[in-house]
Amino acid sequence: MRPRTKASLLWGAVGALAFLVLAQGYELVAAPGISLLVKLAIAAIVWIVASGASYLFEGWLARSERS
Repeated sequence: MRPRTKASLLWGAVGALAFLVLAQGYELVAAPGISLLVKLAIAAIVWIVASGASYLFEGWLARSERS
């Protein structure tokens, strides 16, 4: 697996786990919200979107960092 692909998948996992932590924190503070299956489905969508975004913007961010 190419390093760029691996990095983007890991950033997607970070995004999905961050969503699940925030959802759990919300349930601790407020009333219970959505079911576990819905949370996992949203986390999967977040994973896909975050992975795609990090893959697309990695080159742009690396170029802007050098400037």
